[in-house]
Amino acid sequence: MASKEQRHRAIQEIISRESISTQAQLVERLRNMNFDVTQATVSRDISELRLVRVPLGRGKHKYALAHLELSEDVMDELRRIFPTFVRDVDRGENIVVLKVSEGHASGIALLIDRLRRDDIVGTIAGEDSILVVGRTIQAAEALQEEFEALLTQGSDTM
Repeated sequence: MASKEQRHRAIQEIISRESISTQAQLVERLRNMNFDVTQATVSRDISELRLVRVPLGRGKHKYALAHLELSEDVMDELRRIFPTFVRDVDRGENIVVLKVSEGHASGIALLIDRLRRDDIVGTIAGEDSILVVGRTIQAAEALQEEFEALLTQGSDTM
């Protein structure tokens, strides 16, 4: 049986590749990928992933990942996804390395970039790793502590 995390990843992949306008379509795609789901399960997943329906014109719409702009919203989203997708936090000098579930590095790096913090010079994402460049060694040490706290806070609440 596939885990909720695997199902959520599959939903994100489907939504990013295809124009899905109904829950029934999403249920069908997931079942084609051998996920045993119901419409009720998909409805909860849509809510948990914070998917939004965006207009395509001519009365049509599709599901998409919500765009986050406010730093408070971005931080809330990082708190929500960190325990699910981040596996490890490490640091070398002023670079913090996040090991993440395969395929999720770019999405998490984008959220970190959207924080627009002065102590973060930038991020580089691969397939399963993110380099977060701190402005100084001290900044990277503080970032490592923050990321480790985000990582462990999920295990306390699960």
